[in-house]
Amino acid sequence: MTTQTTTTTNSTEHATSGQPGTAAVFHKIQLLLGGYLGVSVLALVAIVLMRNHTAEVNSTVWGQGIVVAASALGAFMIALRAARGSRSAYRRLRILSVVVVAAIAVKIALPGVFPLWVKAELGVAGLLMLGVAVLVNGSQLRSLRAAK
Repeated sequence: MTTQTTTTTNSTEHATSGQPGTAAVFHKIQLLLGGYLGVSVLALVAIVLMRNHTAEVNSTVWGQGIVVAASALGAFMIALRAARGSRSAYRRLRILSVVVVAAIAVKIALPGVFPLWVKAELGVAGLLMLGVAVLVNGSQLRSLRAAK
């Protein structure tokens, strides 16, 4: 008679295949993306609450708010897949993080398109995504993923 023991691991640990550094980095990435999603949803709530103030919320602000919230959700879902070991999701996250940071920088730089409060929200979102871009494209995570 043999005794079987079962252990439970979270999906990040499973994906790391004995590389604890990967789990720690993906945990930080997920926290940053959770913040990005939270900020984006709060901005969307603010847009809904200020919908009757045309100086603060116009069709451009509506569209931007919806797109940013959707991209934040998409990035978070991609990060979950990447943490579970999906190479294609990891590659998408590397590209998406840089593209989103660049797009946010352009939106902030455009004069007169967005009100100051939207630019402030974009600035916070951009800093969070910059953190993701640095982590996901950093040498530590790339070397750990290459060793997999």
